[in-house]
Amino acid sequence: MRIKLLFCSIVCVLFISCQQESKSSFQTVQGNAFGTTFSVQYIAEETFDFSTSYDSIVQVINTSMSTYIPNSDISRINIGDTTVVVDDHFKTVFETSRAIHKATAGVFDPTIGILVNAWDFGPKGKLKQLDSLRIDSLLQTVGFAKVTLKGDRIHKEYPNTFIDFNALAKGYAVDVFAAFLETKGIVNYLVEIGGEIRGKGKNTLKNKPWRIGVEDPNFDENQSYSKVVHLKDEAMATSGSYRKYKIDTAGHRYAHIIDPKTGYPHRSNLLSVSVLASTCMEADAYATAFMAMGVVKSVAFLKQHPELKAYFIYESGRDTLQTQAVNGFEAASLEEQ
Repeated sequence: MRIKLLFCSIVCVLFISCQQESKSSFQTVQGNAFGTTFSVQYIAEETFDFSTSYDSIVQVINTSMSTYIPNSDISRINIGDTTVVVDDHFKTVFETSRAIHKATAGVFDPTIGILVNAWDFGPKGKLKQLDSLRIDSLLQTVGFAKVTLKGDRIHKEYPNTFIDFNALAKGYAVDVFAAFLETKGIVNYLVEIGGEIRGKGKNTLKNKPWRIGVEDPNFDENQSYSKVVHLKDEAMATSGSYRKYKIDTAGHRYAHIIDPKTGYPHRSNLLSVSVLASTCMEADAYATAFMAMGVVKSVAFLKQHPELKAYFIYESGRDTLQTQAVNGFEAASLEEQ
């Protein structure tokens, strides 16, 4: 899901005025990463060119965890190479996945990708049918508990188990970008990669918080934004079902969410969920988990985890949308800004 960054252009006269009062300036860089785009905005007194550093971060993370690169560490592990020595990036994402897998009682599972691929999920189209024997066979290899990290090597109980960190890797990359900026002494920034975002401080030139828009769930692929969030030293990630789904012969719509216990697609009225957390990696992972859990179970979970905030958009009856904010998630309308 794409999230539109909402910030006003600074006209030339205002920019010159700010420069007279302070050496600080608004700087922004955009580029491509992980099959999507990224945007970095920050306030700094000096003009920096971090382009090569961003490219290096992307390359290192891709080499470690991209399932789209045949010779990446994770791709080699997935085909059974036991000689792979994983790096600290891989270890961090693995251990976070382990913790969230446990916290969600197995709902969040990075080994479910083999079933997602088997169901042939793409953007729309009819639901592909698999027989129960095929599903049972694939389920034997699913289960993050069947994968262990010993030292700097991964051990799999089943050689065919397929590990996929796509549900939180982009969020992790956002955190790495943010950490890099902080090593350069930058304390007011906004980092976004493919809709996952993290902000710190504020736009000090305008003395306003960083603002981002939450995309409306439009099935016609048009983009619109009716809610705005002020990001306050935290990260936000959004997961949705209205773009990548399948329709069965009865006309029922299924999200690209597979139940790791049954192996079958999950049918839900939940269209999207946005999560605020201290790190973008956690927000990314929990947004995916809540899509699988549904509104009722997610809200019950959130009551036990006040450190997480969430905003749900779901269907309530025919062509009727409802929203629910939990744990103080503040989403204001555009008219209120």
